[in-house]
Amino acid sequence: MAAVNRVFAAQLSGLPVFGPDGESIGRVRDLVAGLRLDAQPPRILGLVVELTTRRRVFVPMLRVTSIEPTAVTLATGSVNMRQFNQRPNEVLVLGQLLDAHATLAGSGTRITVVDAGMEPTRTRDWVLAKLAIRERRLGLGRRRATMQVLPWSDVAGLGLADLGAQPQGAGQLLMLFDTMRPADIAATVRDLPLKRRHEVADAMDDERLADVIEELPDDDQKELLAYLAEERAADVLEAMNPDDAADLLAELAPAEQSRLLELMEPEESAPVRRLLEYSSDTAGGLMTPEPVVLTPDTTIAEALAHIRNAELPPALASMVFVCRPPTATPTGRYVGVVHFQRLLREPPAELVASAVDTGLPPLQPGASLAEVTRYFAAYNLTCGPVVDTDDHLIGAVTVDDVLDHLLPEDWRETGLHDTLEEDRA
Repeated sequence: MAAVNRVFAAQLSGLPVFGPDGESIGRVRDLVAGLRLDAQPPRILGLVVELTTRRRVFVPMLRVTSIEPTAVTLATGSVNMRQFNQRPNEVLVLGQLLDAHATLAGSGTRITVVDAGMEPTRTRDWVLAKLAIRERRLGLGRRRATMQVLPWSDVAGLGLADLGAQPQGAGQLLMLFDTMRPADIAATVRDLPLKRRHEVADAMDDERLADVIEELPDDDQKELLAYLAEERAADVLEAMNPDDAADLLAELAPAEQSRLLELMEPEESAPVRRLLEYSSDTAGGLMTPEPVVLTPDTTIAEALAHIRNAELPPALASMVFVCRPPTATPTGRYVGVVHFQRLLREPPAELVASAVDTGLPPLQPGASLAEVTRYFAAYNLTCGPVVDTDDHLIGAVTVDDVLDHLLPEDWRETGLHDTLEEDRA
């Protein structure tokens, strides 16, 4: 282990993890500590590392040879591939200790844990020796509470029973989420105990929570939606992509589904209701009703501006759909598509009508998943139009929607590759 005197947990979050030969293994997502019954600092048992396949595994601290500001290096490139599962006597330092409410052992002053510092011992172990804390002020006093770094033994109320019972904020944890993708946040949220998961959901704004819910497995989506008050659940559904919202609502009981749809704004619920009319394994059930739709007299420059939108998923940005007004789905008469590469080759002042590909056959809303898969393979597409019998564009299917239905149902939980089940070291 390289000589390091103290490392704070928040500094480790997201750091890349490498093997001894520089091979990339994954990223640090949390630290696992074993809480004690006495006042001695908890021992750091290991790291929760997210592999490139999104699977989260446990790496014992004895495997760590160096911790640097930019990376963590392991003694071996071979890690136990078993999915990380928290044990009863373990606590997630980032997930559970940050924002925890406690008291100073001597005075009883109420404090909030801001960060936790681990230090090496003579036996090559690492312990949570220090806590960065901030005094909790309930009044409206002007004096700002300062942060202090205290020994673990100076703080009381951080036992497993305390963490499982006391209300807890999520401000520090959300700050760590700022640099993470929704899929990575979802994986972190799944690892948290149920109480902590709900506290994080309460602290998130609707748009962020919607992004995270879209990346959760079906059972976790339903559990989290059921926890939310009905009004907020409807707001979160409005913030989700319509196809994802429809998939989630389709899993609910009819009465609950109807109630949430009624609480949603009519303009937000309308496309979701249309999607619910189709089976989930058809083009109509897979599609998104909000692709980029333009009229034939739109310029190439305007079309490029539309697909440059940073919030537009890459698959949807691969083509624009040309239709007669109206451009909201279901549109006017469908004309064809323009691939983004063609847009790049045309003069900016030209109209998209001059670049339309009319030879690409559209999908029918009743097309099966197998038909959609063959369609994407045959035409080398990442996105394809769905057109009804009246020649109206009603949506677009993207390759990620197809893959989501082709992969095993538990792929979000187990990662993308088959894994070896080994005992944790």
